[in-house]
Order: sequence, then C-alpha cells, then structure tokens
Amino acid sequence: MIDHDRLFKELLSTFFIEFLDLFLPQVVSQIDRDSIQFFPQEVFTDVTLGEKKEIDLLAQVRYQEQETYFLIHVENQSYTETAFAKRMFKYFARLHEKYDLPIYPVVIFSFDEPKRPEPQNYRVTFGDLNVLEFQFAAIQLNRLSWRDFLTQPNPVAAALMAKMNIPQHERPQVKAECLRLLATLKLDPARMQLISGFVDTYLRLDDTEKQVFQATISTMGLDEQEEIMEIVTSWEQEGAQKALEKVALNLLHEGIETEVIVRVTELTLEQVIQLQKQLTPRN
Repeated sequence: MIDHDRLFKELLSTFFIEFLDLFLPQVVSQIDRDSIQFFPQEVFTDVTLGEKKEIDLLAQVRYQEQETYFLIHVENQSYTETAFAKRMFKYFARLHEKYDLPIYPVVIFSFDEPKRPEPQNYRVTFGDLNVLEFQFAAIQLNRLSWRDFLTQPNPVAAALMAKMNIPQHERPQVKAECLRLLATLKLDPARMQLISGFVDTYLRLDDTEKQVFQATISTMGLDEQEEIMEIVTSWEQEGAQKALEKVALNLLHEGIETEVIVRVTELTLEQVIQLQKQLTPRN
C-alpha cells in the first residue's frame, strides 16, 4: 500500500517554499523565507472515537521585517471523509490553544475520486446566531488541470501534476511532461530522486502506456531525452534492487545461510544483514 501521508510530507517539507510559491503566493509574499521552522509531529487523541491522529506538517514562520510569528498547518487528505472539515477545526483549536499563535490552515485533497468540490469550512449556528465559521485553504488536485502547470519552473508542480485531473489516455504524456519539467530544474540527485520517485509511484504505466511514454520522450530535445532516460534507468535499477531484496527476505525466512544468499542474489553481506534485522522480533 502507498503511504500517502509520508510521501506528501517528505515532498512538502523538502520543497515548502516552492509549495507556497505555487499555491499560496499571497501567503509567501508576507513572510521571511529564512524564518521557516518545522515543528515535531503533533499527535492528538480523539477520546470519542478512541483514535490517535497525527497532523501532517506544521511550520512556524515570521512576517517580513517583524518579530511576529504565525503557523502554517498543511494536511494531506488522501480519501474522502464526511466529517473532515470538523476534524480540521479540532486540529486548529488544539494547535491554537497550545501555541497561542495565528494559524493558516491548508488542505491538499489528493484522492482521485470523487471530483466534486470538497467542503472547506465548518460552521456552527443557532437560528440567527452564527457561533462559528471556520475555513481553511483547499487545494483539490483532481479538479486542477495538469496542463496549467506545464510551464511552471517549480519542483512541486513537477511532482503534483501526477495527481491532478488526468484523462486515462493522457497518463503516459503527463508522466513524460513531469520528467521533462524535472529535467529543466537541475536539482541535486537526492531531490531529483524524491520528485521522480513521487511521479513513478502515482503514475505506474502498463506495457501499452510505456510504449506511448517512450514515443512522447522521443519527440523531445536530445538533452531532455538523455536526462529523462537517466531517471527511467534509475527507476529500473531501484525496481531490480527491491526484487533482489524480496528474494533475499524469502530465503532468510527459509533459514538459508547469509553467505549463500549473498552468492545467489549478489547483494552485499551488509545488505543481507540489514534485511535479516527486519526479521528479528522486537521486544
């Protein structure tokens, strides 16, 4: 299963300013870009439901040329939930109580279906008395056209196009365009891998789509083709590595000696030992 929250948290914490530039320019224009501080994971207990909830991302930022701070709370919602707006309000209330700072709440709706507009407010009223009107900024990816982000020189655009409104027949083209945009950004290898891995996770192509993908790449410039093929090769190598690790884990389950597994899989002894630790029960 895909760990949606982990993938989005990793993406947004790495490219937080770029995320704000892309979707919340009115916010980023007011802050000191060097003041961003991410807070540790906040865990709240919902006594009514008997569940623990973790918020995805909480950052403290400072207004430009001021000593005044506020919080930006970003939540990724990967499935539709009837009472989600109410849950966002609970997060807001508890964070406001704890930190006593203004909070700008943001939600990324990243599910594929449904495509109806999601509610972005929670209201409590009694007759003519408006007791509470809580709103949050909403970014609903499945209602955004990937074509609107093709020319954005932004790594978050290169990643999130893979989760936008994509007709089935355009999936290979979108994957190629995500990588073309990524190739123009000239990121360091680690950040390049983060974006390319995000795209590959959410745009897995079947054999027919892969042919269309290759044909789309062949129409691009030679430099772009070369960089994109380097990314594709890294995916293939990573897939082969994971396959070997799966074989090694199966052999370890069967009690095969590590030296034998090293010869069979061509993994290093250190890699096999690390896999063996995964099988060791924790106290």
